[in-house]
Amino acid sequence: MPNQERHRTNHVGWLRAAVLGANDGILSTASLVIGVAAAQVSSHAILVTGVAGLVAGAMSMAAGEYVSVSSQADTEQADLRIERGEQAADQAGELAELTRIYEQRGLDPALAQQVAAQLTARDALAAHARDELGITESFSAWLIQAALTSAGCFAVGAALPLLAVLLTTGGYLIPVVAGSSLLFLAVLGGLAAFAGGASLIGGAVRVTFWGALAMALTAGVGALFGAVG
Repeated sequence: MPNQERHRTNHVGWLRAAVLGANDGILSTASLVIGVAAAQVSSHAILVTGVAGLVAGAMSMAAGEYVSVSSQADTEQADLRIERGEQAADQAGELAELTRIYEQRGLDPALAQQVAAQLTARDALAAHARDELGITESFSAWLIQAALTSAGCFAVGAALPLLAVLLTTGGYLIPVVAGSSLLFLAVLGGLAAFAGGASLIGGAVRVTFWGALAMALTAGVGALFGAVG
């Protein structure tokens, strides 16, 4: 039985959507909650604001991911239509073009021509899509999957700071939400970096830094408007 190699790039699409969704859910909701809390409003208002942020953010992530991946898919389909027309108009020219691609990748001319001819005979459009246009099945757009993954992960991430709000009373809300959210971000950043083959510590540090900066800025804005009000 042939050895089945597993590469990290095979799951980069869903990993990106999941990590971005959860990271945005934690960071945006925690920052929103901290900013509102810094304005000295009631606990009920803070919770309502956080829940509204969760729903709006999840829908925004789903819509944004759907539009983004749809645009990618539309571009790929347009390129494939152009390529299909070029093959219908000039098969010999397209075969020569594919041969040159393989020569540029290191094959000698005779072998490049042989490979191009065999792949063209099997599926000319697939060969040109992969080797000329860079479109492969692994990276094809999965619209609904990408949208639901982003929305679901955002909601899960946003629920974490909201849970901290529910469990915290008195004047400890801001430090508890900030501290727990930064911990969640550090864990998420580290796991994402590890899954992608990068440094676990580096991934945790950069996510934590930007998270702390965002929370500090929103807390400052909330305190400023609270004082003005």
